[in-house]
Amino acid sequence: MKKHRIYLDDMRTPKPSDIRWFVSTPEWTVVRSYKEFVAKITEIGLENIELISLDHDLGDSAIKEWHTNVYHNYTLNYDNITEKTGMDCAKWLIEQWLDGAPVCKVMVHSANAVGSANMMGYINNYKHVHRLEQDCTRWKPPHTIKK
Repeated sequence: MKKHRIYLDDMRTPKPSDIRWFVSTPEWTVVRSYKEFVAKITEIGLENIELISLDHDLGDSAIKEWHTNVYHNYTLNYDNITEKTGMDCAKWLIEQWLDGAPVCKVMVHSANAVGSANMMGYINNYKHVHRLEQDCTRWKPPHTIKK
């Protein structure tokens, strides 16, 4: 049975032709929010997921924070973000791992460099503490923008 790939992003959709990472896997399953992320992973089961790719900014207030602070000041204030972010998804994922769920590969594709670093650091710290390869990195998959 082929394993799933989950792509969390509120605006972008990976292009179907992007099979560079795992030729034998199915296309991406796209989820647009924290709620969809949790629901889809719960439905599929972490044991059936090969790769998760995370965006950080999942709504208007996160985008505004990126434009206001991250882009110009290199700071990210989560108090200014009202919706759940990819960081919340990373925290939820690690809670599942701590409860014994299988660990899968996670990549980050967010344009928000500070948010990306936060998610990668959080995931890689878990992997470091548990003596797993710290392989969560940032990448830029080809994508289309949702209209």
